[in-house]
Amino acid sequence: MTSNRRTWLLFTGWFLTGACYLLALLSVLSIGIFILPIPVAGTLALATRRDTWRGLPGLLSGASLPLFLLAYLNRHGPGTYCTTSAGGSSCTEGLLNPWLLLAVGLLVLGAGPALLLKIQQRPANSSAPSPSR
Repeated sequence: MTSNRRTWLLFTGWFLTGACYLLALLSVLSIGIFILPIPVAGTLALATRRDTWRGLPGLLSGASLPLFLLAYLNRHGPGTYCTTSAGGSSCTEGLLNPWLLLAVGLLVLGAGPALLLKIQQRPANSSAPSPSR
């Protein structure tokens, strides 16, 4: 397997792990405690691999998926959204601004691959810290 393909596979693994971590955090008061073992297992599986640090920016990008879900769930916001039907009406209050959630999600999604490409452009010998004088 080529090094570049392996890096993107590691990125994808960290991406899914990051998405699960943020989903567990956002739903901590309901199902978050049941979701948390999934990213912990993913972290353990990925951390035992060789050169796993190369795909670590995927952890940052993975946080965008729950933000996209929140943007979708608040698509009628901000504020109150009411619907009417033959049986009556129903209102949902306190909706967040979906455009802000979408913008932050896109920013976080793009930050991971940008950071990964920046890391890949570094020369191989610059990964070691330079001695300070």
